[in-house]
Amino acid sequence: MRILIVEDDKKLCGSLAFQLEKEGFTVDLCHDGADGLWLAEQQAHDLILLDRMLPSMSGTDILTDLRKEQIDTPVIMITALGEVQDRVHGLDAGADDYIVKPFAFEELMARIRSICRRPRRWEETEVLKCGDLAFSPEAKTLTGPLNSCSLSRRESDLLELLMKNAGQTLPRQLLIARVWGPETEIEDGNLDNYIHFLRRRFKKVGSSLQLKTIRGIGYQLEKTNVS
Repeated sequence: MRILIVEDDKKLCGSLAFQLEKEGFTVDLCHDGADGLWLAEQQAHDLILLDRMLPSMSGTDILTDLRKEQIDTPVIMITALGEVQDRVHGLDAGADDYIVKPFAFEELMARIRSICRRPRRWEETEVLKCGDLAFSPEAKTLTGPLNSCSLSRRESDLLELLMKNAGQTLPRQLLIARVWGPETEIEDGNLDNYIHFLRRRFKKVGSSLQLKTIRGIGYQLEKTNVS
């Protein structure tokens, strides 16, 4: 699960990132409102922790713009403004939750778990199925008609995204942003290499599913009996 923290307090930002990474999350940091909006618009994150008062653009304005663009990434607003009208304003702007500084990390984790329990496409505890394949993102295990195999973290992240969007053509830049991060500078060939690795995994477990190249756009996993 990839989390974006948009917070201008660099000390708090670093502390949250350290603790979240200890819990197994991948974390990206941003300290400016306009940059935070751009990162959020890439839809590379499963959750956003958003400060309300930021340089160049407020958290509330970021949130309003995201919801106008039909971007529904869950957002927990983090702010020192704790009056009732402040919370109402944040929630009405589209926040999924609202936590007031200072707060205990345990409370933040409880709020993250609460959002994770909601039925969203990025929930990690499910077993994904497509055709003759079953994949557990948590165990990083792929099972086909012949046997099972373990996947690397990158392979798992890429396959999870493809299986949750089976039948859809996913652009190369979206795949790179989701798997490697929105500001990555990796070469395009890295994505092609991992697609090749996944095709070999499919063959190893005896799957007949096709991971198709859509020329000039990206990749698509054949859609068959997805659940």
